[in-house]
Amino acid sequence: MNAVGFADQPAATALPPAIFIMGPTASGKTDLALQLCQHLPCDIISVDSAMIYRGMDIGTAKPSAAELAQAPHRLIDICDPADTYSAANFRSDALAEMAKITAAGRIPLLVGGTMMYFKALLHGMSDLPSANPRVRKQLVQEAQLQGWDALHQELAAADPVAARLIHPNNRQRLIRALEVLRLTGQPISSFWQAPPAVIANTPDTKPADNENYTYFTGWQADAGSSLPYTISQLVVAPLQRQILHDRIYQRFLAMLDAGLLSEVEGLMARGDLEPSMPSMRCVGYRQAWEYLSGQCDHTAFVDKGVAATRQLAKRQLTWLRKWPDALWLDSDNKDIVADALKKAGLNTTLNT
Repeated sequence: MNAVGFADQPAATALPPAIFIMGPTASGKTDLALQLCQHLPCDIISVDSAMIYRGMDIGTAKPSAAELAQAPHRLIDICDPADTYSAANFRSDALAEMAKITAAGRIPLLVGGTMMYFKALLHGMSDLPSANPRVRKQLVQEAQLQGWDALHQELAAADPVAARLIHPNNRQRLIRALEVLRLTGQPISSFWQAPPAVIANTPDTKPADNENYTYFTGWQADAGSSLPYTISQLVVAPLQRQILHDRIYQRFLAMLDAGLLSEVEGLMARGDLEPSMPSMRCVGYRQAWEYLSGQCDHTAFVDKGVAATRQLAKRQLTWLRKWPDALWLDSDNKDIVADALKKAGLNTTLNT
C-alpha cells in the first residue's frame, strides 16, 4: 500500500488517486464526502451544475457554512446565474483543481450528481463548439415567432440524421443541434462517434430541469481519451426508491421553510435573468419562477417541484445503473464509511 492507502502499482504505470462520489439528488453524497474527509487527506470538488451559480444556495442544497468550513468545496459559486457554463468548462476547471490537489499531496474527492460532468471528465470532449448565448437567444426568438416545428424542419433539411433522433419537443437538443450548425456550418451528426438514439429520441414537452444537459449530450464524449488518475467510483443511493422519494419531499419542504421563494424573488428582481436560462431551469427554480409569475397556485408549485426533483433522481439513477466500474453503497448503511473505504480499496483505520 502507498502512503494514502491505495494499492501500490508499478512505477511506470502509477497514477495519482482520485475518488468519485456519485448518486441521485438527496441521497447523502455530501454527508459521505464530509465523513471521508475525516479519514483521508481529501479535498472536495463539486460536480454539480446548479451549485456553480452564486446566489442560488437554498434550492441547490449547497453545503452549509459550517460544512464548508469543515471541508471547503471547489467549483461552487463560480458563475453568475446569467453566465453560460458547459461540461467542457467544467472539465477544464476540474482538471486544474485536481492537479492542484494532487500537487499538494492530497486526494481529489469529486462529489455530485451531474452525470454529464463526470462523463466529460472521464472521457473528454469532442470538437463541438462551446455554447453561444447570442445564437441561442436568436433561436429561441425564432421559435417564439415561427414555432418549434419550424426549427425542427430547418434541422431536418440540413441534418436529417439528427432530425430523426431529436424529437421536435426536445427543445434543448433541437437548439443545440441548430446552434452547432450555425456556428460551424456542419451538421451536429457529423461530430457523433455513434448514433445517440437512446438519449435523444425522447419527447420533452418542457425544457428539462438543468443537469447541464443543455450544452453537452452523451454522444459528444470522446471514448479514446482517459483521465490520468486511479479512480474509485462510488455510487450512493438508498436500496428502496420510496426512501429516496420521501427524502426528496421532505427536503423540498425544508427548502421552502428556509426561504426558497424569497431567494427566487431576489433573482427575478435583478431584471437580467430569464426562465429559459440554464440557471433558472434548475430543479425548484423553474417551478418557483412559474409560481411567482402567477402561472400556478402554491399547491401545484409544490407538487411540480417535488415531481421534477424525483424525475431528476430517476434520470440520474438511469445513468448510474449503466455506469461502468461503479461501486454501489447503501446510503442507509450505518457503516457506510467503512464500506466505502473497503470498496474503494483504501486502507485506513477509522476513528471511533
